[in-house]
Amino acid sequence: MILTGGLKSLLPHVLRKIIRCNRLSISSTSGMAEGYKQANVVILHKSLADDFEKFCHANDGPLPLLYRSKPGDWKCPSLSKDSDIRTDCLQYRMYEHGVCTGSLKSLKEYSEQLKDMVTFYLGCSFSNVEQKCNVSMYKTAVPCYSVSTFCCNLVVSMRPIPESKLEAAVLATSELKEAHGAPIHMGDPGLLGIQRLSKPDYGDPVHLQPGDIPVFWACGVTGVEAVINCRAPLAFTHSPGCMFITDLKNDNVTGRSSRGVPQVHCISRDPLHYSIVSSEAAQKIKTLETLIGIDPGDRGIIHLHRPGELLQACLAISHAASVLITTGFPTHYTYEPPEENDGPPGALAIAAILQALEKEVAIVTDQRAMDLNKKIIEEAVQLGILKRPVPLFSYQRESADSALMFLCENGNPERPRFNHLIAIERAGMAADGNYYNARKVNIKHLVDPIDELFLAAQTIPGVMTTGVGDGGNELGMGKVKDAVKKHIKNGDVIACDVEADFTIVAGVSNWGGYAIACALYILSTCEIHDRYLRKAVGFPQLSKKTVWLSALPSVTKEEKLLKALVRHGVRSGKTASLEMEVDGLPFYNTHSLMIEKLL
Repeated sequence: MILTGGLKSLLPHVLRKIIRCNRLSISSTSGMAEGYKQANVVILHKSLADDFEKFCHANDGPLPLLYRSKPGDWKCPSLSKDSDIRTDCLQYRMYEHGVCTGSLKSLKEYSEQLKDMVTFYLGCSFSNVEQKCNVSMYKTAVPCYSVSTFCCNLVVSMRPIPESKLEAAVLATSELKEAHGAPIHMGDPGLLGIQRLSKPDYGDPVHLQPGDIPVFWACGVTGVEAVINCRAPLAFTHSPGCMFITDLKNDNVTGRSSRGVPQVHCISRDPLHYSIVSSEAAQKIKTLETLIGIDPGDRGIIHLHRPGELLQACLAISHAASVLITTGFPTHYTYEPPEENDGPPGALAIAAILQALEKEVAIVTDQRAMDLNKKIIEEAVQLGILKRPVPLFSYQRESADSALMFLCENGNPERPRFNHLIAIERAGMAADGNYYNARKVNIKHLVDPIDELFLAAQTIPGVMTTGVGDGGNELGMGKVKDAVKKHIKNGDVIACDVEADFTIVAGVSNWGGYAIACALYILSTCEIHDRYLRKAVGFPQLSKKTVWLSALPSVTKEEKLLKALVRHGVRSGKTASLEMEVDGLPFYNTHSLMIEKLL
């Protein structure tokens, strides 16, 4: 027997010869032939080969296809010289009608059956990450894209990475497409449906050290799961960890442009969750954030800015399946209706892009304003701003757990109805429990306690919140309340006390809504982020770009909606900004046009 020492430096053809002679006392090829690609192996009857190839192309994260043989061809000349797939893996598994019926050191005794079978060689992460043991591999709850009889959930491998090295790990693997590429998840394994890291479905347990983050890559063992579910009369695969070693060297990635450089951002601490975006997309969103931060009323909002939170908020929203929006600030308390026209257009802009992205979206507002908001939503549909009506709710406190019952099925925090709450130009509760407009007038009698939903969300893992405002008295501005008290007129009284996870400050709150919509579009058209969102299974979503683009806010849409609001008696709350002019145009619309042109 040959022991493991020195295998790391041996050339692939030498290792294959040693494996062929059954002279190794190890159970994994991890770390062997450093610098050379390794491959997962799936062997199927030729009648299934075309469908399996389509399945690989549809799920190229876990199943990057390196080579497909002809029926009965035991060699793979484009991957290696002098190889024989019947003998050159450390160990094989045999499957009959979806059941593993044995482990084999050689497939030579099945040479007759193999004459009608096709071998698929699939890229493997052992090509680029050295381990002292077989990596941990887990079945997830993430479905692959199905093709004919091939359907299964994604399998992932996990490696613990210190938080300070997450971005380096992503950079090191993102261009290695034939070895599964960049991670598909970083953070809490429960978000993938993995219950216990200590109990991998394949491979060896890998222990996390303090400060380590579990990082997951798509794994070629997904092919094994597809074979099991296919229930083919006869199929063979490599045993997990026992790869085929090729003669191909790993690609060295050089000259990467900023467009393709991934950035890593933490979007949640409970549960722990990181996301990925390209540097180019991140910069566009930062430009949006700067653009909306202009203060047309010179009210001191520059002191409230939270740089980077537009990007973080939109990354979190991008991962959400269901979003709840609230708006409504009864500034004109002596009129009916008392609402101002800042807020609803921004809220509807967010709702429109969420609909286009096929997310669930709903709006919650004051009971007294239900009829008004219903009319506004109906008119937005007629104007083509919304694809369809948005479900509309009101919230009243009836008991101590009313907020939890509203946000979660049967009040169960493990079953939230919404993943993200957004407040835009929504009256926020001050420290004394009252609600104030900018002139210190208490308008509590006109405001339902929707703040309670944001407070309750803080206790529900996985539910994030965003607040958009332009004066500091809006829901979600609690994070900047000290700056509001110091720099905003009447801030010591009007400052909202309720925090959101992310705070977006804009010169006009509607701009913040437009910026969120535009940032979600930018993220959706970012290939790096799209791949991460879909976990590297299925096809890129860029074919839907035209639909997303049509859902974005525009000057024309804004003008139509503002006119509709006037018809319903809604008055301006930002007169100063509307009267200002830039290059002969109203500042309000000019600024929206600048956002439009940025895209």
